[in-house]
Order: sequence, then C-alpha cells, then structure tokens
Amino acid sequence: MIGSAVTAVLGPTNTGKTHRAVERMLEHESGMIGLPLRLLAREVYDRITARLGEQRVALVTGEEKRIPRRPQYWVCTVEAMPRNLEVEFVAVDEIQLASHPQRGHVFTERLLDARGTKETWFMGAASMQPIIAELLPAARIQSFPRLSRLAFAGAEKLARLPQRSAIVAFSMQEVYEVAERLRATRGGAAVVLGALSPRTRNAQVAMFQSGEVEYIVATDAIGMGLNLDVKHVAFAALRKFDGRDVRDLEAAEIGQIAGRAGRYTSDGSFGTLAPLTLPQGLANAVEAHRFPAVRRLMWRNADLDTSSIDGLLASLRRSPGRRSLVLQESAEDAAALARLAQDPAIRARAQGPEAVELLWEVCRIPDYRKLLFESHVALLAEIFAHLAGPRAWIDEAWMDERVREIDDPAGDIDTLIARISAIRTWTYVSHQGRWVKDPAAWQERTSAIEDRLSDALHERLVQRFVEKSGGGNKARAAQGPTRKPAPTRAELRAMDKANPFGKLAALKAPQAREAGGASTDEARWVESVVAARHAAIGVDESGRVTFEDGRELGRLVRGSSLLLPDVKLAALLELGAGARARITRRLVAFARDLVEELCAPLRAHAPRGLGAAARGILYQLEQGLGTARAEDAAAQIAELAPEDRDKLAAAGIVVGARVLYVPAMLKGPALSRRSALVAAFAGAKAPRAPGPSVVSMPITRIAEMSLHTAVGYPVFGPRAVRADVVEKVFAAIEEDGGLPPAGKLAGWLGCPAKEAAKVGAAILGEARSEAAAPEPASAAKA
Repeated sequence: MIGSAVTAVLGPTNTGKTHRAVERMLEHESGMIGLPLRLLAREVYDRITARLGEQRVALVTGEEKRIPRRPQYWVCTVEAMPRNLEVEFVAVDEIQLASHPQRGHVFTERLLDARGTKETWFMGAASMQPIIAELLPAARIQSFPRLSRLAFAGAEKLARLPQRSAIVAFSMQEVYEVAERLRATRGGAAVVLGALSPRTRNAQVAMFQSGEVEYIVATDAIGMGLNLDVKHVAFAALRKFDGRDVRDLEAAEIGQIAGRAGRYTSDGSFGTLAPLTLPQGLANAVEAHRFPAVRRLMWRNADLDTSSIDGLLASLRRSPGRRSLVLQESAEDAAALARLAQDPAIRARAQGPEAVELLWEVCRIPDYRKLLFESHVALLAEIFAHLAGPRAWIDEAWMDERVREIDDPAGDIDTLIARISAIRTWTYVSHQGRWVKDPAAWQERTSAIEDRLSDALHERLVQRFVEKSGGGNKARAAQGPTRKPAPTRAELRAMDKANPFGKLAALKAPQAREAGGASTDEARWVESVVAARHAAIGVDESGRVTFEDGRELGRLVRGSSLLLPDVKLAALLELGAGARARITRRLVAFARDLVEELCAPLRAHAPRGLGAAARGILYQLEQGLGTARAEDAAAQIAELAPEDRDKLAAAGIVVGARVLYVPAMLKGPALSRRSALVAAFAGAKAPRAPGPSVVSMPITRIAEMSLHTAVGYPVFGPRAVRADVVEKVFAAIEEDGGLPPAGKLAGWLGCPAKEAAKVGAAILGEARSEAAAPEPASAAKA
C-alpha cells in the first residue's frame, strides 16, 4: 500500500519486539497483529484487553472468533488475519517463519502484501535482515539489544536443575517421561504441548507462573514467544520430527527456545539434561545470538485460478520467478487438493468457479487430528459432498453423530488430547458460517465440548504429573522453603477436595485422593468466568463485582486514575494462585469495558476534525465521567468555534451556561457505573448518585466537590444538583429575571424551601457553594 511505512524490528529473543509492536499499535486508531500460534494470540489478546477491555479488541483464530460490535484492534493468528480489513497499523510476529517448510508461504505472503494504511511492522530474528532488505528495499530495519544476558550452563542432571526451569522435549512421550521424573523427585511440573487447547494450556501455565509448581515441561511450542517466568531452559533432546523426517535442531531453533530463559532484565541460562551435551561452538553462537542468515523464503501464488480444479492446481504450482523465493510444494492444503482431484466424484461436483472455490476452502481445513493423511482427505471429501449437495450445508444428523462421539471427558491424557484435536475440526467448520445451518449453536456446542475435555485433561495432567504424596518431600526439604507456604488445616478444609486449580499442596492431603466430581465443576466455573461476556459480570454502586450466578468475584478499587480502576479479588480460597490470577485478569478487562461502556457516548460519537478548544472540552467531560462545571472549562468555552459547538451538540453534548454534560450519561445504568467508579477511587469519601428520579441531594463535608460532579451531581450551595436540572433551573431563573419564590424554586430543585434560595443563588452565580453549611436531610425526589 503506497504511503505505508514498513519497519522490520529484528533481533534475538527478549528484546521486547512483540511488546513494542503492541504498544505501537495502540498508539494508532486501529490496528491488527498476526501471531504464529493460537496460544500466543490468546496471550496477547488477554494482555491488551486487560488494558482496554474486550469491547475494543477482536480475537480471530481458525477455531475462535471473539469479535465485538466495533473493534479497533484485531489480534489474530497469521493464517486467520482478515485480508481485506483496512486498519492503520499492521504487524506480523516471528516473520522468520516465512522459511518454514509447511507454513512459510503464509508468512511470505503477509511480508509482501499485508500493509497498514499508515504503518506496518514485521518482527523476527536478525537472520531475516538480508532477505528483507532485498525484498523490501525501502523498509526501515530496527534492532534492539537483548534486555538480559543469556549464558550457557552446560549439562545437568534433572534432580539438580534450579527452580523456575523449563525442560524442552520434542515428543509427547519424552515430555511425559520427564514430567514423571520431576513428580518423583521435585514435587511435580506443569506440562505444555502444542496439542493442548488454550484452556488447558492457560491452566497449566498459570500453575507455573503462580509458583504452584517450580518446573514446566514443554515442546518447542514454548519457543514462539510465550512469556513465562523461566530462569533456565534445559534441552532433553536435540533432535525432532518435523512432520517428514527426524532431524537435528538448527542453531536458530535452539537459540529461539533457549532465549525463553531470562525475561525482561533478569538473566537466564540454558543447557542440556545430562548426559546429553551441546557442542561448545553451538553454545557460543546461542550466547552471542549469531545464526546463519535466511536466504530463501517459501512462496505460493496468491492469485489463484478457480475456473477449474486443474487451473487451481496449476496456479498453485506457478513459479515465483525470483531466486530468493522457493515454491511451497509440501503444504497440507495443496496436497489434499491434489489427492481429491483424483476422485471422479469430486471432479463431477467441482464444476465452475464457485464450486472450485468451495473445494479449496474445504481443503484448507487443518488436519488437527494428525492421523493418517488418507483419513483426513476422506473426511474432507465427505464434508465437500455435503456442501456441494442440494442442501448446500452439512447434514446436521451426520455432524451430530461425529460430534457426539467426541463429547466424552473420560479416558487418559492421550485420549483426551486426541478428542480435543478432533473437536477442533468441527469448531473450525462451525466458524465458516454458511457451512452449517445454525452456526452460532454449533460454535457454542463445539466450544462447550472442548471446554469439558480441556478441564478433564487439566485434571488428568495434575493427577499424573504433580506430587500427590511423599515422593518429593526430601528433595523439597533439601531445597529449603518453597515460594508459597503450605495451607493450614483450616484452609484445606475450606478447599475443594480434588480441585485441579486448587493449591497443589492440597493434593497431598488424604481427602484430595478422594476423587469426586466437584473438581471439574469448579474448574468449569473458573473457565466460565474467564471466558464470560461482559454482560455476565455485574457491578453495584459500591464497586462490588459479581458473576451471573450471584457469586462475588471481587471489588473495584483505586487505580492510577478515576478512569483506570484496579481490582481486588474476593477471597475464593478454594482456588489456586493460577486460577485466581486468570480471574483477576478477566476482572481488569471487565473494569476497562465498564469505563468504555460508560464513556461510549463521548468516544463513539465524538465528531472528528474538532479544534483544540472542543477537544479540551471532551477531555474534561471524560475526566468527569460525563459532567464538568462551566467555570472549570471557561477558557475552552471562550475559544470554542461556532461550528465546533454545533458538532458537539449534534453528538449529544450539552455546553451549558453553568455545567457541561452528556444526557445519555445521566440515565440510571450510567449513574450506577459512575457511582461504582467514584467509590473505587475515593473509598469511604465517595458520594453516590441517588438515582435518576432524584434531582438533588445534600452534600457531605467529607466528599470533594469534584467527586459530586463525577457522579453527575455538581455542587451548588448546600446541595448537589443533577447536571441537566442545573441548566433547566438556570434558564428558568434567567427567563423570570430573578429568583422565583422559595416554594416554587424548591419544587424545581427537589429540596427544602429553606435551602432553595441558596442553591438558586449559587446556580445563578451570586453565591459560592462553599459558603453554605450541609444539612443531613435525605435526598428528595422530584
């Protein structure tokens, strides 16, 4: 896109590339960031929504779409990035994956074609610098030093690894073996596999991050930017199966994984599990972040010919015509198309551009199950037969039969992982919209099944890989006290007996061995809170936050400003630290959404092209939660251009003689939200809005005048008067040429007659509000 500045931010791990990109995106009015993993996309989404709330941020992956009504920012997997979405800023992370044998062509396409209207960033390894300079000669190359030192620690036995270590293996069997040994000698470990659902992965990572376990065993998925509190990375193997062959790890791959150690300014180390050793030359290269430059990127033609199957196949095989680009020949979707093209029945149905495009969409269903390729192709053939048939959607009974057989939380770890992989296929299908008769219902159903399977899987992982009794006590005693003290007997009695999110020390207690159904129920409740829509969480005028089932979650408390409250979690003693941290993140996002919802009349309808004075008025109104005193904005009002005054009025903003206010923010729900935010900020000194039918209320000495204004009732004389009533009374007094009789004025103001004259005079500007003494009268209704 002409005019879009392109920047390549390149360098080793822990240079803050993704963080910088997110911060830069949020400086723009709109943006989109593409990430290499569904798990990483969810992590970044969680981080952004904790700042902005969920109403301004969309999450789009192959199997999950959380899209609010008017999102400003989009967090996506690279494959799922909407192609025709116009945003100011676009970023793609881990751009070195453009050389990946299977996925590389997607990253290369984004490198060559994805652009923001104002700015575009590509983040990745420094080894990409030469080829980016060749392909994008106008791109600006930026690099930053690693924020911490990474040192080689040699080989070490598993029993002697330091706490906060991540052990990396490259097969599920290796992961299981290492985790079993850690349970026996060190009390247990969290487990992260690429096949885990985000729900299970988040629960496992939360255990490690909160200190419930001191070790994590993972596959190389850990190397793709997942941010963990890891001090040491130990390689349990240096060979991996890449989908085609078992091969040695490349130096850059080792560096990417080892770089997970030492986050931000904390130094980290890496090594191997004895007796495995790492050649010293390779270790030196990892320490110095020196790796061979990427010279070739995978490429595939994006301008496809869908006039026929043969035309589509030919266009997919078109040569890139450039030496630095290599034709992608091993992509899963193209292989599936080539196989289906051999089926006469498929060819008979795929006649014409529309049918060929549909076939190609079906071929792009990922092979989540990773069974025999023939099994995946057979499933694709069945799906296409349904979609190309007379109904043009998948038969519900046929799909129901396949989904129902997956919906079983019984079984061991491998069985549950296989079922989660299988349900992901149907989740993907349900998100294609026109492929199923009732997309929303199928999405809800498949998501619920994945949730149930994920909860059961997390429970099995805890049961299998976390010490239940005895085994690690000696090792722990030798290490000294752990990060968290063991719970007391009273705490144990208060905890769910087999809660997989509970403090892991509780698993040592005899009652924890009494397997019961309560644990899964509690885990599901935690996940229902974490995944809840905004409307499922409520807040009262005191700032108390509750879930839709009535259970208290916490409170809003004072943050850095009135518009940025913090949250304090309720006791929830039955939950472990990991689960509590995840609920806290959700509540922070809820607090941001609360402010966004309240300020929507100001933010959503604020006219563009306003002058400085008008922008200053909007700022003051936002800082006052929708109300400001005219005397505090006198300078801006004096400089307000007539056309800007008209624009503000058209947007529903009243610039009055005595107050500025937004009528929509004086209604019942808005007043309640304002009271909650003021209560969080001011605590016991906070006034509360009395309700929309009450036009004034007595003031108290302990509340600041600005707090009354923030709840929509600025102070005039001895009372706080609702902003719109202030303007109505002022206009009536002006029209009458002076203060009316006390009884009439008291009726307008909803206050005792003896106070009416003082309030009226203050509104008229003939007396100052602080001269009147407050009275303990109760709020009067109009």
